Amino acid sequence: MNPLGRGGPRAPADAAAAGVPFNMMLSETRRAFDSVAGAYDGPRGNNALIQDMRALSWRLIERQLLPHSRLLDIGCGTGIDALHFATLGHSVCAIDASGGMIARAREQAAERGLQRGVDFRQLGAQELERLEGSFDLAYSNFGPLNCVPDLHQAASQCARLLTPQGLAIFTVMGRFCPWETAYYLLKGRGRRASVRFARKMTAVGLNGHTAWVHYYTPHEFYRCFSPHFSLVSYQALSLWMPPPYLLAWHERHVALGRALRWLDERTGSWPLLRNAGDHFLMILRKRP
Repeated sequence: MNPLGRGGPRAPADAAAAGVPFNMMLSETRRAFDSVAGAYDGPRGNNALIQDMRALSWRLIERQLLPHSRLLDIGCGTGIDALHFATLGHSVCAIDASGGMIARAREQAAERGLQRGVDFRQLGAQELERLEGSFDLAYSNFGPLNCVPDLHQAASQCARLLTPQGLAIFTVMGRFCPWETAYYLLKGRGRRASVRFARKMTAVGLNGHTAWVHYYTPHEFYRCFSPHFSLVSYQALSLWMPPPYLLAWHERHVALGRALRWLDERTGSWPLLRNAGDHFLMILRKRP
């Protein structure tokens, strides 16, 4: 049985409610990620805690793939995921709204001789209607879909691009992150601790710029996709482990970190617990 229920259509996150038009939100978010593209493969975008989550997402995606599958990477960043799957013999179309990210991804593909394995395109998740083709699986790692003002439209276009019974595997920033809430409350930053609880697109700082983000519960996220997809499963990521920006804490508590990782791996899919965490990972199947 679907633990979330199918639900009905819901109004998309209302950018106008924040007093900022969609286009301005997308433009500001794109500039923010352009500003960090050059260093995003390092501690900011690929530190040890992110690598743990990435390794789990890779394992789950790989279990679903047949040889020489056609993949769509939504919000590919600097191309780490796309290049990984290309080395396994799959064909990847990788898109990102940030020109800086796409430029860095192409550089890495050239360095590794994988230019033919991945088709990198500067295209945002909100622009999927401009993309043609047919894909066996779509994935999006670590929050690109949180930055889409109209997730219903993106869900519809994602379904259009998938083969019958095609799969979508998304890693999404969740609303309930106990680590983050406790961390900022203990620092006396109540306003920052409440950022994830906003029910609309909200501004967050990134490298002196502004990125617009909507944090979801698994139920809220799935409702946007339910007209086109059925739920296969979902689980929490970094439920017990700290969020990636607390890497310094993790490095000071190595033994405790191993124990927390063990708990994450064994309890992240438990009912109730899977609704919390820094991210959640959701597997969806296109409806017939």
